[in-house]
Amino acid sequence: MAVVLLAFALDRLFPLPPTPQYSPVVLAADGTVLHAFLNPTQKWRMKTELSEITPALQAAIINKEDRYFRFHCGVNPFAILQAAGRNIFRHGRTTGASTITMQVARLLEPKERTFSNKLLEMLRALQLEAHYSKAEILQLYLNLVPYGSNIEGVKSAALLYFQQPPDYLSLAQTVTLAIIPNQPRGLVLGKNNATILAERNRWLRRFGAQQLFAAQDIADALAEPLDAHRHAAPTLAPHLARRLVTQLPGQAIIRSTLRRGPQTQAEDLTRNYVRRLHELGISQAAVLVVNNRTRAVEAYVGSADFGEVASAGQVDGVRAIRSPGSTLKPFLYALAVDRGLVTPKLKLPDVPTNFSGFRPENFDKSFSGEVTVERALTYSLNIPSVRLLAELGVGTFTEKLRDAGFRRVAQDAPRLGLSTVLGGCGTTLEELTGLYAALADEGRYQAVRLTSPPGASPPNPLSCGEGVGGGGSGGQLVSPAAAFLITEMLAQRTRPDLPVGYENSRHLPKIAWKTGTSYGRRDAWSIGYNRDYTIGVWVGNFSGEGSPALTGADVASPLLFDLFNSLAYNSPNRWAAPPASLDFRLVCAESGLVPGEHCPNQLIDYYLPGTSSARHCEHQKEALVSADGTISYCRACVPASGFRRQLFANPLPEVLAFRESQGLPATRLPPHNPACRLVRNPDEEGGAALAITSPVANAEYLLNRREKQQLLLSCAAGSEVRQVFWYVNDRFLRAASATERVFFQPPSGSVKISCADDHGRNVDIHLQIAEL
Repeated sequence: MAVVLLAFALDRLFPLPPTPQYSPVVLAADGTVLHAFLNPTQKWRMKTELSEITPALQAAIINKEDRYFRFHCGVNPFAILQAAGRNIFRHGRTTGASTITMQVARLLEPKERTFSNKLLEMLRALQLEAHYSKAEILQLYLNLVPYGSNIEGVKSAALLYFQQPPDYLSLAQTVTLAIIPNQPRGLVLGKNNATILAERNRWLRRFGAQQLFAAQDIADALAEPLDAHRHAAPTLAPHLARRLVTQLPGQAIIRSTLRRGPQTQAEDLTRNYVRRLHELGISQAAVLVVNNRTRAVEAYVGSADFGEVASAGQVDGVRAIRSPGSTLKPFLYALAVDRGLVTPKLKLPDVPTNFSGFRPENFDKSFSGEVTVERALTYSLNIPSVRLLAELGVGTFTEKLRDAGFRRVAQDAPRLGLSTVLGGCGTTLEELTGLYAALADEGRYQAVRLTSPPGASPPNPLSCGEGVGGGGSGGQLVSPAAAFLITEMLAQRTRPDLPVGYENSRHLPKIAWKTGTSYGRRDAWSIGYNRDYTIGVWVGNFSGEGSPALTGADVASPLLFDLFNSLAYNSPNRWAAPPASLDFRLVCAESGLVPGEHCPNQLIDYYLPGTSSARHCEHQKEALVSADGTISYCRACVPASGFRRQLFANPLPEVLAFRESQGLPATRLPPHNPACRLVRNPDEEGGAALAITSPVANAEYLLNRREKQQLLLSCAAGSEVRQVFWYVNDRFLRAASATERVFFQPPSGSVKISCADDHGRNVDIHLQIAEL
C-alpha cells in the first residue's frame, strides 16, 4: 500500500509532459490529406491515427526496436542486464536497452544521455505504461520518431517522401521508414538512397528469415526500387484549410467535406480561366461547389492563385462581402409566388418609375412597357423587380434572407431599401450558393457544411448540417411550388445572359442559372444548379476595381458551364417535377390575369390554388360613346339612341404615359359629354388612380436662381383622362393635357404641388425648395 501511495504521489508531483504539438492537417472526405501546416515549433509532425498503423508497420517497428514490447511494463529487465554486460565487458554492439516506451519518454523530454537521465527515462516509461495503452504508446512513438531535418513522425515522412499516407505504403516503403529513425542524419531519403536501399534489403531478409512476412511479399519488396525524394506538403484548398484551422484551433486532424477530385479540377479550371481574363483587367475568381442532398461543400476555391501577391490571392473570395447584383431576384420572385402576388404569365409594368426618389434603370437602359414575370426574371429587368419588392415589402424580404444565413443583410436590415434586390446590400458567395441550393431542394434551406463528424467518410447523405459552415436557422424558405416555378424560369435558354457561342453548343449543361453584375461592373456572378449540385462563381478584382468587360453573362457564366461539364458531366439527367400543390388555369394573354368579359386570347399558366390572385382581367374597358366617337357618356347622361359601345385599352396610367411618350398606339377615352351636369363621383366611376411622376414627393431641390432653373410637372393618368389642372400652394397654375410636360419656377421653402384631373380625382405632394 505504501508503494502504491508513493507512486500515486510522485505521479501527481511529476506529471507527464504535455502531448506533442502536431501539424494541423485538413483531410478530404475520403480521409486523404488536402492541406498540411507546420506545427508551432516549425516542424512537420502530422498525427498518425491508430487506423493508419497497419499490421505490417507494427510488426516491422516492434521486431526491429522492441520485440517484447507487448509483454513488459515499460522497462525490459533482461534487456537491461544484457546491455550492461555488453557495455561493461565490451562484448558485441553497445546498446542502451531502450524499449519503445523508454524512447517515447526520451522523445517527449529530450535530455543529455547520462546514467541519471537513463534512470529518469525508465521511471517515465513506467509512468507512461500506467497512463496509456500499448497501442497509444506505439502511436506516440510513431508520431515522434525523427526522419531528419524538421520531419517527425511516420505520417509526415510517408507524405513528404512517398506522397502516400502510412496505410497506403508498400512493404518495402514501410520497412524503409522503420529503419531510418535510428540514423536520421545518416540515412536521408533522397540523399543516401543507395545506403538506405542496402539497409532496407538487409532488414527485409532478416524479417524473411523470421517468417515475419510471407515469402512472396518479401521477394516483391526486395525487387522494389527505392526512388524517394522530398516533396512539398499537400496544399490543396488553401483558403478553406486556413479557415478551418483558425476556427478549430488546437485540432490536429480536421475532416472537411471536400472531395479531392472536384477540388483539384475546380482549382485548375479557375486558375487557367482567370489567366485568360488578365488582359481585360480582371484578376480573380472564386468558386463554391455544394452537394444539394447533403449540403456538403465538395470544392472550395477562394481565389485563382493563393500565391499571387499582386492580385491579393490570399483573400478568400468565398467569404468576401460583395454586392450581389441581380442574383437575389429569383428569391424575391419565389416569395412573391408564395404570397399570391405573381404567376409566370402575369404581366408587370416595365416603364420609367419613380419609387419615392429611387429611379432604377434596366441594365440595357431600355424599357418594354409590360412584360411577363418569367421574362422579367430571365431578362433580369430591374424595374419590375423593384416594383415587386415594394409590393412584397423590404422587411419581409430581408427577414427571409436573414433566415437563409445572410449575416450582413441581417445587420444592415433597418437601413436597406428597394435597391436591395438590385445589389444594394452585402453578401458572400457562400451565402448565395446556399440560397440557390435551397431552390434546388424544393425550397428547403440548410447551412452548407465544411466539416464532417469524426468517422464520417464520405459524408452521410442524410446528415443535417453538422460541422463548421454557414449560418441561418434552416427550414422551408419557400414552397416547393415556388421553387419549381423559379427553377423552370431559370432553366430557359432563350435569354440575353447566355454566353456567346453557347446557343447551339452540346456542352451547355442542363441547369437553372442566374447571373448578376454589381454597380460599376465590380462583381460578376453566375450561380447555377441541377438536382445534384449547386455551383457559385464570382469573378472580379479584390481591390474593388471595375472593368468594362465584367458582367455575369460574359465572364462568370462560361466558368460556371465549364465547372458543370467537368464536375457533373456524368450526373443523372434528372430534373425537378411539378409538385401536387401546383395546378393549371387559363389566363388572359394580354395581362396574365383570370380572363374577364373581354379576353378572347387566352393561354395556360401555373398557379397555386387558394393562394394565387383570382383578380379578373380588365385590360379592356367598355365605354359609351357618340356615333362619331367624339364624346363619351356616363350612365347618367347616355342618350336614348345615337350612341354605341366601344372597347378601349385600359392599361395602368404609367404604362399609358410610357406608350404615348414612345409614340406607341395608346388610345384615350373621348372627353366626357359636356352637357352632363351631374357631379361625377370618381370612386363610383372607376378608372386608374392619378399620380404625380415629377417632382419627387418629400424631396429637397436646390435651384440656381441666376440660371432661372425650373421644375418639371408631369403625371400619370388613366385613359379616360384628357385634361389635368396644376396647383402650387393651393393656387391654380395652369391646365394641361394629361401627357403634357409643364415647367414652372417654384417659390423657396416648403411647396405643395397638387394635380386634379377632369374626372374629379386629385393628388398632393410636398417638397422643399432651396436657392443657391
